[in-house]
Amino acid sequence: MKNNIIGFKLGVVIMSVFLIVLLSLGIVIDRMFTSFYYQEMQTEAEELASHFTAMAESKDTTNGQMMMSFAEFSNVSIFNISLDGKVMLHSGVHDSTDRSFIRDQDMQAIFTGQRVSFLYKDPSGYRYFVTGQPISSGDIITSALYVMSSTENMEHSLSTVRDILLLSGLGAFVLALGITWFIARILSRPLVQMQKATRKIAAGELETRLTISSNDEIGFLAGAINDLAMDLQHYRDTRQEFLANISHELRTPITYLQGYAKVVKGGLYETEEEKILYLDIIDQEAHRIQHLVDDLFELAKMEEGKIPLNLEEVDLALLVDQAVRKVELTAKEKGLQLNSSCTGEPFGLQGDGKRMEQIVMNLLENAIRYTDAGEVSVQLDFRVDSAAFIVEDTGIGIPEEELPYIFDRFYRVEKSRSRQYGGTGLGLSIVNKLVELLGGEIEITSRAGAGTRCRVVFYK
Repeated sequence: MKNNIIGFKLGVVIMSVFLIVLLSLGIVIDRMFTSFYYQEMQTEAEELASHFTAMAESKDTTNGQMMMSFAEFSNVSIFNISLDGKVMLHSGVHDSTDRSFIRDQDMQAIFTGQRVSFLYKDPSGYRYFVTGQPISSGDIITSALYVMSSTENMEHSLSTVRDILLLSGLGAFVLALGITWFIARILSRPLVQMQKATRKIAAGELETRLTISSNDEIGFLAGAINDLAMDLQHYRDTRQEFLANISHELRTPITYLQGYAKVVKGGLYETEEEKILYLDIIDQEAHRIQHLVDDLFELAKMEEGKIPLNLEEVDLALLVDQAVRKVELTAKEKGLQLNSSCTGEPFGLQGDGKRMEQIVMNLLENAIRYTDAGEVSVQLDFRVDSAAFIVEDTGIGIPEEELPYIFDRFYRVEKSRSRQYGGTGLGLSIVNKLVELLGGEIEITSRAGAGTRCRVVFYK
């Protein structure tokens, strides 16, 4: 997993989980087999002890010899011990002198009619399963019978089972290691691709796109990265276009200012009227630059959230009526019909009158600027809890594919005709920001060549 840190981490996590599960399963299986063998051995030892006890309690004198022979055949050791600790009968391989397995509490329990069972390790290190039972004569317990069964065979079987479990675990671990490496590579591959793609995007290669199309979180993340790259590319292109436009917008008035200022300064005019005309041109171009700078400054403040609002009760109907009167002359000069109407009962709105007037004027001026023939209509729609301002025109319209970008900074529709209509691509961006600040909503619908409809809603 060279140069694939996420794949390595993913592999480590998967293998850690697998190891925990494998170890837990191995311990459970080992305990299960150990418990099973011990249970079987205890049952077998108790059955042998019960059989020997029955033989010892019978009156047949040959039973002692039979018990010794049966004990040797069964590979167990037996001890018949009296109450005073004397060994009355012994048979089997276990050393008869070893009495350490005989405990006082066990003897007391046996001579009260109870059975005892326990594991015992002799001085030589051998382990035995010991069971003790009382031998009775009538109603009297005469002695205690101990049966000692070596655990060697059981431990050998358990060792074999553990070896099998260990080999199986190692095999499963190696297999899981290969599968984990393969899965980690598959799962981490799209993440590595996204890492490389984002580095390219950060380096300015905004045309970079991911081809991951899975219908999961990784696919959604890849789609988000592609969308981000597209937005950044679009922003870069519009910014470059804006810089070109703004350079042109500034170059033209600056050229006029320099040219006519030089004429006036050098006295290169014939009449006083000509001088006044040149000074008027200088004044107009200075205002043009001032307007452009003001728009840029205002948009920058809006982006930083530093536009203060002077909230007051605003008469929207009066405000719109005044705005319509201001643009009437411009519409008339272009031969456009300007209509206005109002539905519902007008009421006052809480807002910033100056900013609301700026919104209305901007939309009206846009409608007139981009309409060569026909009409511009203004509608006011007052409802119970809202008031809508609607401007419709029969102008050049906006292509459908450009509608999502009309509120972007620096964006200009009809770029090939932008010099004809003017503008810097800041107007609608400023309008959108102002509407948001005033808690309203703006919606623009349009079709190329069929006009545009702008609807702004303000709420009580």
